[in-house]
Amino acid sequence: MSRVDNFDGYKVPFPALTPGQRLFLEVNGYVVIENTLNDDETGRMLEALQRLKRQFEAADDPEAHRVNGCQVVKLEPCFASFSHILETDPACLEYLTHRRLVGLAEELVGGRVRLEESAAIINSRDPKVPVGTDFRYGFHRGSQPGLDSYIYDDLTHCLYVKTLTNLTELGPDDGGTAVIAGSHKLNCDGDDLVQAAYADPSLIHQVVAPAGSTLLFAETLIHASGPVRSDRERTIIIGGYSHPKSMAMKGQQPSGEFLAALPEHLQELIAGKPLWTWPERHRTLGMAAGMDDVPYRARMWSVLNA
Repeated sequence: MSRVDNFDGYKVPFPALTPGQRLFLEVNGYVVIENTLNDDETGRMLEALQRLKRQFEAADDPEAHRVNGCQVVKLEPCFASFSHILETDPACLEYLTHRRLVGLAEELVGGRVRLEESAAIINSRDPKVPVGTDFRYGFHRGSQPGLDSYIYDDLTHCLYVKTLTNLTELGPDDGGTAVIAGSHKLNCDGDDLVQAAYADPSLIHQVVAPAGSTLLFAETLIHASGPVRSDRERTIIIGGYSHPKSMAMKGQQPSGEFLAALPEHLQELIAGKPLWTWPERHRTLGMAAGMDDVPYRARMWSVLNA
């Protein structure tokens, strides 16, 4: 198979995970990498999302309002969810094209990726809900094991993945994302999986991490927002990545003007590319992180002359 070089110097770390992190991801369907963002990056992205929230709160009709293509999916005193944040602020673009985070996505997908979704959530405890009330998770997943996942070199990969970074500290009571560990490989009935996890709560893992940490997970993993029991606000920024031939989610396609202003390599990352051959790159479990000499290779749809 022929080598496919990095394009325009946009080089992402590979492997992006240590062997231990990759093993944890393989077993559980997710892994938390602490401090992927430094304090400055975390602060700027947090400020950008708070400004975005204030813009929607000031609008006469928040649901009809748009901020450079961004819409508010839900806006309540204790919960705000935003879709297509890509064009709202340079800090959001910085996050979604961050080499470290794109490298994480590429490792789990198994090759070059495109951005398919950008989002953010700001939420806090609902004072109307009494402390101690039984919490029911809104468990869901975005793709199906076997249909959207595959195994290469005995490691599981998924064509749709998320990088979810908490911009505020997450303690045990701060509503970190909860997952059903190992569900990324199981094509069982979803309700059966959820009920089995409720019967054994040790299967439900919740993210606890310092601000600037990233949860990487396969969309085949069943996940949900955790309960907020503290008085602290939780802010997360989300990038969804997929195979470059995939379409962006509805409402997530960048505007032509925005796309045209980007350098070519970022245009491909943001909008995808109808590739005939896919620049794939897979690791073995024992590979050290950041080897810097593992090439992309063309495969899947054609065989090229060496």
